[in-house]
Amino acid sequence: MTTAVEELSEPAASVPARTPKTRRSWKGGLRWLGVLPFAAYVSIFLLIPTGELIVDAFKGTHNQFTTANVAAIVHGQYLQSFISSIELAALSSLFGGVLGFFLTTAIVARGAPSWLRSTMVTFSGMAANFAGIPLAFAFTSTIGVGGVITVLVQHFGINLTSAVPLSGTLGLAVVYTYFQFPLMVLLIVPAVDGLKREWREAAENLGASAFQYWRRVAMPVLLPSLLGAMVLLFGGAFSAYATAEALSGSTGNLVTEYIANLLNGNIFVNAQLSYALAFGMIVVIAVLMIFYSAMQRRANRWLR
Repeated sequence: MTTAVEELSEPAASVPARTPKTRRSWKGGLRWLGVLPFAAYVSIFLLIPTGELIVDAFKGTHNQFTTANVAAIVHGQYLQSFISSIELAALSSLFGGVLGFFLTTAIVARGAPSWLRSTMVTFSGMAANFAGIPLAFAFTSTIGVGGVITVLVQHFGINLTSAVPLSGTLGLAVVYTYFQFPLMVLLIVPAVDGLKREWREAAENLGASAFQYWRRVAMPVLLPSLLGAMVLLFGGAFSAYATAEALSGSTGNLVTEYIANLLNGNIFVNAQLSYALAFGMIVVIAVLMIFYSAMQRRANRWLR
C-alpha cells in the first residue's frame, strides 16, 4: 500500500511533459517561417537577376560561351570608366565621411541641446534620400551656369562654372556630398553613442586633453565603424546614375552611364557588353562588402 507522499511524487501518466528540445525546435521553425518572405523577396529581386546577369556577361551574340565581353571591360574607355567611377566614389565618400563625422560628434557631444540632435537626424534622413534629377536641378539652379549664386558672385569677378564644373569629377563629388554626409550621420551616430563616458572620464583624470582622448582612445575605437560607413558611401556613389546623367548627359564617363548608353543605343546596342560592365561593378561591390564585414566585426568588439 503506497503512502500519500509517494502518490503525489509520481508523475501523472495521462499528461505527457513536452521536452525542452521539442519546444526549442518548434520555436526555431516559427522563426525560419518569418524569414521566408524576406528570403523570397531577396531571391526574386536580387539573387536570380544577379545570377542571370553573370551568365549573360559570358554569352556571345549567338548565346555561345565567351570571355571576350569581360576581357573588353578592362581595356580602353571601359577601363577608364571604372577608374572615373572609383575616383568619384572615393572623393564623395571622403568628403561626406569627414563632414558627416564632424557633424555627428557635434550633435552627440556632451552639452549639445537635445533638439539639435533630433533636428539634424531628421534632416539627415530626408537629405540622404534627396538624389537623382531633383538634386541635379537644385545644384544647377544654385551654382550652375545661370544659377543664383553663380550670377551673384560674378559681380565680384568670380566665375564658379569655370572653377568647378558640375559635370566634372570634382563637381560631381561636391554634388554627391549633399546626400553622402547625411547618410554618414545616420550610419555613425550609433557608433559615437557607443563611446562609453567612463573612457572619457578616465582619460581626463589621467590628464589627457581632448585631442589626446580622440587620438588615443576614441579614434582607434571608432576607426573600424568609420571605415565601414565610408565603404557604404563608396558603394552608393559608385552605383549612382541619375544625378550624373542629368548633369553630364550622354557625354559622361562613368560605368553606369556606359551601361545605359549600351542598352538604349546612344553609342551602339550591345547588351552583352553592358552585362559585362555590370558584372565588373558586382565584383567591385563584393570586394567592398567583404571589407565592410571585416570592419563591422572589429567595431562590434568595442561597441557591445
